[in-house]
Amino acid sequence: MEERLIWLLEDKLEIIKNKTVLIIGLGGVGSYALETLARTCFKKLIIVDNDKIDITNLNRQLMSNIDNIGKYKTDVWEKRIKQINPNCQVIKITEFITKNNLPNLFQEKIDYVIDACDTLDTKKEIIKYCLENNIKFITSLGMANRIDATKVKFSYLDKTAYDPLAKKLRLLIRKENIKGKIPVIYSEEIPIKNKKLGSIAHVPAIAGLLCTNYIINDIIKGVNYE
Repeated sequence: MEERLIWLLEDKLEIIKNKTVLIIGLGGVGSYALETLARTCFKKLIIVDNDKIDITNLNRQLMSNIDNIGKYKTDVWEKRIKQINPNCQVIKITEFITKNNLPNLFQEKIDYVIDACDTLDTKKEIIKYCLENNIKFITSLGMANRIDATKVKFSYLDKTAYDPLAKKLRLLIRKENIKGKIPVIYSEEIPIKNKKLGSIAHVPAIAGLLCTNYIINDIIKGVNYE
């Protein structure tokens, strides 16, 4: 599976393969990020989610299908990754992440973190931990109630607009006086007003792909890719 990657990346692929990525949240965003990381030959992926696949996931979560409803997302993903990239070591953590157990995720040396979780306080704790421990990360913000994937962008938390989740997160960050740049994937589309969080596959998919894009290009930049 490496042939076309080698044509493109040459010896840089070995550097990419030897990075470890922690993905927290395996839903609409995390699933597309994880799939593309697996197909880029990373040797170690740490996957975190406490949820089981539900019928409501079928419209956007890459690993979901009618036959695996009720199964833990981490179990389904472990099998899928191995079918794509048998050389990948998959570490599963099937837990809900809080401030108390967050440090347990970092028993391995982590090079990059993708925060694709849904819980605001958990996002804040992930950001805080990564900044305090000098771990590179990317945080995905709200993708619900949006239909224009061309509005999904990379930026920093303090530069975002039209994102209610980003506004709440900024308040928490200021309240705890957390310092440092916070790279994010967000949508500059004004959310459709709705009492419920509607979703469509292509918008969180693009967010997930941009998370992978951030990591791959950061690695390449770090090795002076020409």
